[in-house]
Amino acid sequence: MKDLPKLIIKYLCSSAFICGFAFLSVSASAEQVVTEDPLERQVLDIGKDLRCAVCQNQPISESNADLARDMRDIIREQVQAGKSREEIINYFVERYGDYVLMNPPVRGPGTVVWLAPVALLLVVGISGFVFLRHRRRESLPPAPKLSKEDAALVRTARKQNRT
Repeated sequence: MKDLPKLIIKYLCSSAFICGFAFLSVSASAEQVVTEDPLERQVLDIGKDLRCAVCQNQPISESNADLARDMRDIIREQVQAGKSREEIINYFVERYGDYVLMNPPVRGPGTVVWLAPVALLLVVGISGFVFLRHRRRESLPPAPKLSKEDAALVRTARKQNRT
């Protein structure tokens, strides 16, 4: 029994040594250098600005749809061919229209979509201002004068309530 504390300490020390050794060996083997392909980074950067035509408001850089993969392959081929970002984006705009852009330009029929909320806000604001200004001008008609009999009735009712 006297040796029990020594055995526990010895067991804990050996366990800590084994765990430390295992941790160091795993972390040393897990150290791998990950390098990013600059071509792939450029493809994904361009893909962030292009909308997947079959997905709902998802850029092709994040989509797993077959069409998005095909579009990324086309971008990769065009980047390798030396085309600029604008040329690649224009290629897709010619094929799919402005819808393919994540941030479409303000032109053509899309102008109405961009300007309608501003116009609606202006109309509602001006209407509210005119309504409140007109309402402020209206005042209540003056209270009618009480006849002598009505004034006497009010005085007697007040006297009765006090007592």
